[in-house]
Amino acid sequence: MQCLHSAFCILHDDKLMATKPLAHSRLNSRRAEICRTAARIFRQRGFDATSVSDIARALKMTKAGLYHYFTSKEELLLEIMMFGLDQVRDEVIMPARAIRDPEERLRQIVIRHARITTRAEGAVSQLDELRALPPVAQKRVRELQRKYFDLVRETLRELKAEGRLRDVDVTVAAFSTIGMILWMPRWFRQGGRLDNEQAASEIANMTLAGVLASGKPKASARVTPIRPAPKRAAKKR
Repeated sequence: MQCLHSAFCILHDDKLMATKPLAHSRLNSRRAEICRTAARIFRQRGFDATSVSDIARALKMTKAGLYHYFTSKEELLLEIMMFGLDQVRDEVIMPARAIRDPEERLRQIVIRHARITTRAEGAVSQLDELRALPPVAQKRVRELQRKYFDLVRETLRELKAEGRLRDVDVTVAAFSTIGMILWMPRWFRQGGRLDNEQAASEIANMTLAGVLASGKPKASARVTPIRPAPKRAAKKR
C-alpha cells in the first residue's frame, strides 16, 4: 500500500497518540492552520530535516506556543496524515457507497478525491512520511487507507463482472487510478488554465476512458468539457 502513504489532519484516536481536545472553533482553526503549514514544510524539506522551530517560525509563533497545540512533531505528523483520510472518508467513501452504478461511482470517486488533492497546493495530500510514526499509528493509518483502496478495486470488479471493464488487472488499475489522483498537486496550479472542477473532470474522463471496455463513459455521466472561445463570424462580401 505504499502509493497510498501519500494520502493525507483530524481524526483522533487516544490509543495512537494523545491529542489535546478541540474545545473552541478558534482553536480548531488554529490547529488546522498549523497542520497546513507544517504539511507544506514537511513536503518541501522532509520530516527529519524540519524542526519544531522551523514550523513555529513559519507560523510566527514561539515553540512554547506551538507545544500548546501539539506535544511533539510526531503528534503533528499523525494529525496531518489522518486529516486527509478523514476528508476522503467523508467526501469520497461515504457518498460513493450510496451510488449503485459502478461507472458513475468510479467517476465520483475520482472527481471527489481530485478536489481534495488540489486544495492548499496539495501540501497535505503529497505528504509521505508514514515511516516516522510509531508502529501502532502506522497500522491505523494503513487500515484507513486500505478502506479507500478496497472501494476503488471493488468498483472496478463490479464493472468487470458486468462486462464493462477492459481486460486489465483490477488491482493494478486501482493503484494506477489512485496514483494519478495523488500526482495532481505536482502539476496543478490554482489560477491556471483549469480550475479545480475542470481538472478533476479531466482526470475522471481519462480514468474511465482508460478502463471501460467501450473506451467511452456514459454520455449522461460526462461533465461538460472546457469550451473553446467562439469563432468570429466571417464578414460578408
